[in-house]
Amino acid sequence: MKLEPASRAAIEYACKRFHYAKVVPATSLAFSVFEAGEWCGVICFGGGASAFMGKPYGLTHGQYLELLRVALNGKQSCTSKAVAIAIRLVRKKCPMVRLLISYADKGQGHHGTIYQATNWYFVEETESSGTDVFYKGKWGHDRVPNTLPKEVRSKLPTRKRPGKRKYLYPLNPELRKLCEKLRKPYTKAREAKAVVASCILQEKGGSNPTRALNQSITEATKNDA
Repeated sequence: MKLEPASRAAIEYACKRFHYAKVVPATSLAFSVFEAGEWCGVICFGGGASAFMGKPYGLTHGQYLELLRVALNGKQSCTSKAVAIAIRLVRKKCPMVRLLISYADKGQGHHGTIYQATNWYFVEETESSGTDVFYKGKWGHDRVPNTLPKEVRSKLPTRKRPGKRKYLYPLNPELRKLCEKLRKPYTKAREAKAVVASCILQEKGGSNPTRALNQSITEATKNDA
């Protein structure tokens, strides 16, 4: 497996085709993933939606990055390996970055399986004041059907957005000590063990898994509470 700097075209294609959100984030660092010479998609990092994301950890802008997208097409042998390589490249290319932050979307039923497989720290469940809409058979961001006429959008079912599970990956010893203090037990721990044991060679997604990865997880954990 090999990772190289991703072009803007690759980022846009992968995020729109391989990621459930279908939205291209503002990225400052992104890698294309190749397996046996075949392109598998992208892994994207950026400064995050808020300039104050690092404040709780004593960090300023430029000292942290958010893992925004793992948008892969399923041709990779192991998603967790791709994420691990991406983290090593962040260390090399961005020596000022001390912490990685990412989120698993509770609204999509995500528990952060790949984060757990790559030893991120689960620190909290965040709440959201936003709204999801049910469109084309699934819940999604209320921006997604914004091309529909207003009278049609107003009739779509809505729900309060469920929020996200927050994960941290420290890149220096001081931040690791802080993350240890903040750490909470993983949710769906057996999912993470299954990923670590087998690397889910058939997985078809990443930190925000695609439908095929969700199906693999469901099969592996169908007896969980």
